[in-house]
Amino acid sequence: MGDQTAIAWTDHTFNVAWGCTKVSPGCKHCYAEEQSKRFGDDVWGPGRERKTFGADHWARPLTWNRAAERESRRHRVFSSSMADIWEDHPTITRERERLWAMIRRTPCLDWQLLTKRPERIAPTLPPDWGTGYPNVWLGVSIENNQYVSRADHLRRVPAVVRFISYEPALGALLDLNLDGIHWVIYGGESGPNYRSHNIRWARDMRDRCAKAGVAFFYKQSPARYTERGITLDGEVVRNYPTAPGRGIELPLFK
Repeated sequence: MGDQTAIAWTDHTFNVAWGCTKVSPGCKHCYAEEQSKRFGDDVWGPGRERKTFGADHWARPLTWNRAAERESRRHRVFSSSMADIWEDHPTITRERERLWAMIRRTPCLDWQLLTKRPERIAPTLPPDWGTGYPNVWLGVSIENNQYVSRADHLRRVPAVVRFISYEPALGALLDLNLDGIHWVIYGGESGPNYRSHNIRWARDMRDRCAKAGVAFFYKQSPARYTERGITLDGEVVRNYPTAPGRGIELPLFK
């Protein structure tokens, strides 16, 4: 898993583990839980062990890093699609330390780390984090207005790129403050029980991002399968942020 991905905003996925515990409405139809069950892995919920991986799995980012160096093109790596690397779980804590070491060994990869637990980021960063690793983007998932405070936690952490995954979009983010945010991904829910959205939520976020100078990425409308309905008002809008040293300077908010 990881060499190919259906996630439109990244090149690879890399999972430190499989398994998590649900924390908010966006988790209700979690595809990672369903996939784990199909493989027969009982790794979901509190008190359950998490599935981990061996040397072959952990060697993959090194291969991607070499490819990126040959191509003179940075590769984006999303970690983790099947877990939350800031879950308070002993296995995840251990594997997260392995991830920091891997990130330091792969300077040609931009690591996109996404969580629903941003309050746990700052206390668990590596000692040499400083103003942020140059190849790490930190993100939070926000599905409705009740959880916009996740962006406040993220904003306090120094990072070259801070992003919001507004997916599955389950409501308007009326109180979201975009200060210190560099990228917003909007995505309707997918899967057999997908929940609908109001297109005005996407239009509003697109327009607010444009006004604030934040890159906006419209991933998809709600549908049974991913990558269905990728246009917004007849246009494919899939913009990316630019990190310092590779284009415009991004503001740093502490």
